Amino acid sequence: MYDYTAPANLLKDRIILVTGAGDGIGKAAAMSYAKHGATVILVGRGRKKLDAVYDEIEANGWPQPVIVSLNLADATAENFKELANMIGAEFGRLDGVLHNASTLGKRTPLASYDDETWQEVMHLNVTSPFMLTKALLPLLEEADNGSVVFTSSSVGRKGRAFWGAYAISKAATENMMETLADEQDGVTNIRVNCINPGATRTNMRMKAYPGEDPDKLATPEQITPLYLYLMGDDSIAMNGKSFDAQ
Repeated sequence: MYDYTAPANLLKDRIILVTGAGDGIGKAAAMSYAKHGATVILVGRGRKKLDAVYDEIEANGWPQPVIVSLNLADATAENFKELANMIGAEFGRLDGVLHNASTLGKRTPLASYDDETWQEVMHLNVTSPFMLTKALLPLLEEADNGSVVFTSSSVGRKGRAFWGAYAISKAATENMMETLADEQDGVTNIRVNCINPGATRTNMRMKAYPGEDPDKLATPEQITPLYLYLMGDDSIAMNGKSFDAQ
């Protein structure tokens, strides 16, 4: 695991948005951010799951989170502008964004990959993070040190047979991170990086590797140190880099 011990008040008074916050890595990261002092904006499509995360944060006495029920699979630029306007009106700034939500699609050869699934994967994994980031950049510029974290994958760095749109979308994610990081470098106080979670005990991993023993995998909670590091001031010098959580 990434070796980092976060101070208890690492994210005190920070405002951080997490997509796919209802379960898995998104939930673990959101909980960890809240535990370390952040007000977390929980974004996801499943209201029931978001409510459960909200209740758990509240029960621990951490800063009261905000729920935004939004299906990123078909969200439009207008939806993201409305979200940005809400955050601006409520907080006036945004300190961090974790683009965690992703979809696997199908593991099948490209020759037989259906067009509809391709569009769904590329929209959720690439287009939505692009549009959301674009809408949020003015708010991130208002922060002392804004942090944008994208979620990558090993198959985004080296294509692999049968990983289809997912692998290609993650390659696009890596490039989007590098492009945005280069554009922000020396111009704003926003830093942009990627995390490859690695083999983690999530529903997506189970779907990709149905025969794998999940008990042999790291839990989402075990990989949160890197997620904390990239949101806190200790990583201010990091920009345009792709990190492995394991």
